[in-house]
Amino acid sequence: MISHTSQIRVRYADTDQMRFVYYGKYFEYFEQGRSDLLRAIGLPYADIEAQGIFLPVIEAFARYKRSARYDTLLNVRTTVTDMPVARIRIEYAVTVDGESEVIVEGYTVHSFLNAATGRPTRAPAVFLQTLEEAMGKTT
Repeated sequence: MISHTSQIRVRYADTDQMRFVYYGKYFEYFEQGRSDLLRAIGLPYADIEAQGIFLPVIEAFARYKRSARYDTLLNVRTTVTDMPVARIRIEYAVTVDGESEVIVEGYTVHSFLNAATGRPTRAPAVFLQTLEEAMGKTT
């Protein structure tokens, strides 16, 4: 398992008329967490795409338990628990900084796509090796 926590401060533009974070924004927060996790383990998106691989979202889910408001500092904990083959599932837990209660939880599932052909493919060897190293496994 690998995990990374990103901090995001809620912008005014992220809120709705009721002054709560608009529900769709949490998927953007998930994306930020995902990008930060991959960068932290040495796999920034730009490098993955340079290898000719895209990671489109093929499934997304969120469960909203409590709302956040403007200027709240959020922690987005992003976790990968299983080694991918042709898909990777990434899980998210959002908390208010300094609190332990999860206010939003969710996941995304991504397919590995060959950028040249547009067809699904398996996870590239360098991707798997980097994940294994980050998870503390030996190859």
